[in-house]
Amino acid sequence: MTLDALNRLPADEARTILTRCCGCREWVEQMVASRPFVNPSQLLSKALTLWMGLTPGEWREAFEHHPRIGDLESLKARFASIADLAANEQGAVAEASQETLEALAEGNRAYEERFGYIFIIFASGRSADDMLKTLRQRLNNDPEAELRQAALEQWKIMRLRLDGVLAK
Repeated sequence: MTLDALNRLPADEARTILTRCCGCREWVEQMVASRPFVNPSQLLSKALTLWMGLTPGEWREAFEHHPRIGDLESLKARFASIADLAANEQGAVAEASQETLEALAEGNRAYEERFGYIFIIFASGRSADDMLKTLRQRLNNDPEAELRQAALEQWKIMRLRLDGVLAK
């Protein structure tokens, strides 16, 4: 889709597309209201500024719209609207050993227990073993630092998805 086409979409259609990039309603509404964008750089700059200006609760709302890393069943069932995106982003997980998948599941449970939300990581181009190593490292972060790290990882995902919207 061209930027011009995104700018001209009715608000409901723009919301649908932007929600595939980020599940936070406030971010989506502000992005829809910010149209028209002059160029892709302005769109990305605005998207980042709005994202970083959200509350921790709004970041967590966005996190809820992701399947757990390695949870392929959840990806198919609960996250059908973004399954194609998440499957591409988590592609390396499908090739992981059963041992790694079980360790990811265990790490995800420990992470959620410690921080109260799922482990968010920009998975594109990363192996399941690398993501598992990062998950284990991030379990040692203090909650405030980890929330900020998760928000930065979420932004990387959003950026990839926004780029994908404009590439169609």
